[in-house]
This record gives sequence, C-alpha cells and structure tokens, in this order.
Amino acid sequence: MSAKNLQDVLDRSGDTVELLRNSQLGAYIYPVVPAEFTNFRREVTAWQNTAVLFDQSHHMVNLWVSGPDALKLFTDTGINSTANFPVDSAKQFVPVSPEGGVIGDGILFRLAEEEFVFVGRAPVANWLTYKGGRGYNVDIRKDDRSPSRPYGKQVTRDVWRFQIQGPRAWDVIEKVNGGPVDKVKFFRMGYMDIAGERIRTLRHGMAGAPGLEIWGPYGSYDKVREAILEAGREFGLEPAGCRAYSCNTLESGWIPSPLPAVYSGEEMRPYREWLGADSYEATNALAGSFVSRNIEDYYLNPWELGYGGFVKFDHDFVGRSALEAIDPATQRRKVTLEWNTEDVSKLLASPVQEGPGYQFFDLPNANYGSSNYDAVRDADGNTVGLSLFTGYSANERKALSLATVNPDVPLGAEVEVVWGEPDGGSGKTTVQPHVQFPVRAIVSPAPYTAMARDSYQPGWRTAVTA
Repeated sequence: MSAKNLQDVLDRSGDTVELLRNSQLGAYIYPVVPAEFTNFRREVTAWQNTAVLFDQSHHMVNLWVSGPDALKLFTDTGINSTANFPVDSAKQFVPVSPEGGVIGDGILFRLAEEEFVFVGRAPVANWLTYKGGRGYNVDIRKDDRSPSRPYGKQVTRDVWRFQIQGPRAWDVIEKVNGGPVDKVKFFRMGYMDIAGERIRTLRHGMAGAPGLEIWGPYGSYDKVREAILEAGREFGLEPAGCRAYSCNTLESGWIPSPLPAVYSGEEMRPYREWLGADSYEATNALAGSFVSRNIEDYYLNPWELGYGGFVKFDHDFVGRSALEAIDPATQRRKVTLEWNTEDVSKLLASPVQEGPGYQFFDLPNANYGSSNYDAVRDADGNTVGLSLFTGYSANERKALSLATVNPDVPLGAEVEVVWGEPDGGSGKTTVQPHVQFPVRAIVSPAPYTAMARDSYQPGWRTAVTA
C-alpha cells in the first residue's frame, strides 16, 4: 500500500535526512518561462544598466484568503506585526514552527479589508491552508505553481505577475502608462494603465532602483507583455529568462529555500498527517556537504536568515515562546560569500580535465537541490556556518553564495565552502560520483551588490552585520 501522507512517508523511510538527501525530484525548475531570450549575461547586466522585465507568473503559489478572520489567520501564524497593515500594502511574511524554525517566507498583499493574497513557495501556502481550515472563518483558494515540466500542455494561472526593474524602469513604466505614475511608498500598492487594462501595482526595488511589481488577469498576459516590451525598447529593456532570474537573489541577499521546519515535533504531527505523500515537503531534495543525522540541524530561525527585524512580540503567534527564548546576539547572521576565482576556475575546468571529478558547478545557478546546505569552515576546520544558495553573478563577475555564519566571523574573513557531498555523493538525480573540493571564500556583506546596499528601502535586505 502506498504512503498516505508525509508522516507515513517519514515513518516508512526511518531516516528523514537520508530520505530528503536521496530525493528523486531533480533540480528546482523555474517553469514555463524560457531559459533565455538573448543570453543570461546580457539579461543580468540589464537590471543594473538599463531595465529588465521579470516574468514571475509561473514559479510561485498564489494563495487567495478572504473572510472575517483572514487578518487573524496571518496574525496568528506570522512573526510579523499586523498592527499597521493598511489596505493596498504588502509585507514579507514569515511563519515559524512551534519550536521557532522558519517554515518559509513570501509576500503577503492586503487587497481589501478582508481580502489577501500570499505569493511564494509551497511550504508557507500549505501551512496557511492547513491552519486556515481549523476554526477560522475564511475562504481559501490555492492557485498552485505551474508544472515544472508541462510537456507542451497549455498552462494558465489566475494572474500573470511581472516586475519592471532597473535604473530606466520608471521611464518604461511612465511611457507604457501614457503619463506619470505615482511613486507610492515602498511596498505600497497602486494602479497604472497598460494597453487599455487597469493594472494593480506594488512599489518594489528588487534590482536596487525604484521599480514595480504588476499583475492582472492571465487572459491579458500577451497584450500587456507586448506593450511593455514595445515601450521599453528605447530604454534598453530586456526580458529576463529563468536563468537570469535566479541570479538576482545572489546580488540582493534573499535566501530562497531554507528547509521548512516541519519534519519533527509532536505539535506538527497533525500537519504532517495532513500533508500529501507527494507534497513539496515529501519530495524536497536536500543537497550539499553539510550532513547531520538530526533533521533539526537543518532548521533555521529568523535571525539566521536576516528576518530578525520582523520578529514582533506585540501579538501571540505560533512559535512565539520559542523565539522569546532566543538571544539574537548569539545567532548566526546572513552574509554573502565571495568565492575565490582560482578555486572556481578549477571547479569549472574539472569536467574537461583528467583527475578527480568534482560536483558539477552549473552556470549561473549552481544549486543541485531544492534546499542547499554546504558546510562553511574556518582555518581550523571547524564548521562556522552554512552556505545556502550558490551561483554566478554576471554583474559582479564572481561566484557567490548566500550563507549564515557564526556571530564571531567578521566581514573580510577567509573561510572555506566545502563543495560536493561526502562519500562520493548521494542518490539524487542531480549528482554523479565525485570528490569534495574546499573553495576559499571571503565573508562579505549581504546584499553584496553596492547598488542594492545603497538603494534598497532600509530593512531585512540592507541590515548588514559587521
């Protein structure tokens, strides 16, 4: 008999870490959007030099929540304060487990007094759906991410979702609108007109300069996209494919996919019994050189991910008591690791050289699991942190990774990132037999890119710890 739910999957495996390390899911895919329109280097440099059109229509869940208890659901599950959450604004929403481990994050939009949409990856949407069905007067509708491999079948969503970003973004925005667009405050919502359509907007700054996230009914996708590209031609606007899109986080400092802290704890057992045997949580691929027999060693608290400033104890929420017991000063902090050019060159040359083979370092996104955990070591071989997302920035011409490191590791310190898995590698489909390779790296700010550090709205992206 096949497994009925996540708990059943875990019970049958007997070893949660090994189950996830040997997942057959494959690499995380940004679906439907072409890999490249020109080439990823040109598309990446556009968001620093001209403007770029990101297509976010397919890789995230839209969770529509409405009803009298909608705000209460988010208040009860998020570390964020909702005391000041007006209509037509958005928040970076972060829920944690009863033990304080981050389940995930995403953007929460307040569309009306009793109407919200959460946009992000599956773990948070699943958790909200589960919690919302237990005593809350809400209606919940889930518009799941597009299939990773649609095999030519038609794909539709409730809404399309674009971002127009870069130093010339506002020129594009006002041209396609046919006139000035109000520069509302950061993470505030407004409206604009595109090709005869009334479009919702969110003031954003994903690429450092002022820009907008926009969305509308999926049926208007082609008309709106073509109008934006036509308006942006004179300003050097580039459409970004999914290869370029994955690079932005390396420069801007957002860690996309920590392991959701749901695999242990008796309080979470009913949730695991609710989650499907084929859910994201059941098939998630855990990758990297950091291996512990204890699944809790992969959980991360808000301070380790740079979300400490979101934690507000002005309301009761799941995990509050666990977070109150944490001393933020003793926690790891988010940094960027600048990988040594000579060592990266050896990694890239490995496939065409005789001798030991290393785990393949793909460009521009080198991650080979959904949740990536590489050990960061000091000069004495002690593990002092975890490297969590790795790739190449064409703007910086550097291999970079986002990491969380011990509080006594200063900016400018040289560390090693252990690239590749122990004992020849796991059974994941993205892994072939290899030997590990220690890569030198310099502990650097997050965000790494100077434009992002200088231009972003002050907050979790810019809160660099020296």
